[in-house]
Amino acid sequence: MSQQRFVILDRDGTIIVKYPYLANPDLVELIPGTAQSLRELKESGFGLVVITNQSAIGRGLLSLETLQKIHNRLVELLQRESITLDGIYFCPHKPEDNCVCRKPKMGLLDMASHDLGFEHKSCIIIGDNKCDIELGKQAKATTILVRTGEGNQVAEDGSIAPDFIVDDIREAAFVIRDLLQKGQLPL
Repeated sequence: MSQQRFVILDRDGTIIVKYPYLANPDLVELIPGTAQSLRELKESGFGLVVITNQSAIGRGLLSLETLQKIHNRLVELLQRESITLDGIYFCPHKPEDNCVCRKPKMGLLDMASHDLGFEHKSCIIIGDNKCDIELGKQAKATTILVRTGEGNQVAEDGSIAPDFIVDDIREAAFVIRDLLQKGQLPL
């Protein structure tokens, strides 16, 4: 397995502005501070992977072609800021499909760790939703809940205990760099 550490990012509400069932690539907008934060993480040696549930496909609200355009737009916005993602993994299923890839199940994380050669416990999972934190807990990874998107409601709900609760991706990047400097991240 790789010695490189990976940050696993949720998409909507974590790094891009959240819309109900985003279906228009023109609406893809980075949350303020995302580009700088991801660049700093890359410069600190972290790989960056997006793992996202996209039930709009299973619901017939979004085509795979449009999802690809949305992801192309995300990649383009990040490339303008000299940031490259190591992968984007998505689940197209509805919750009731009971698939193995829908967060908080481990399917997409397993696929990413296999493709990129990292151990689950060595990654950091950042998201705005309970399923992101539950995924991280199952993986024995470090978990960070951001208060953007749905994160504020999740934090106030108190039904899940992430390792860290922060305002946004900027604060998450600060926490990660601090943990790295203190040698407090598992290999």
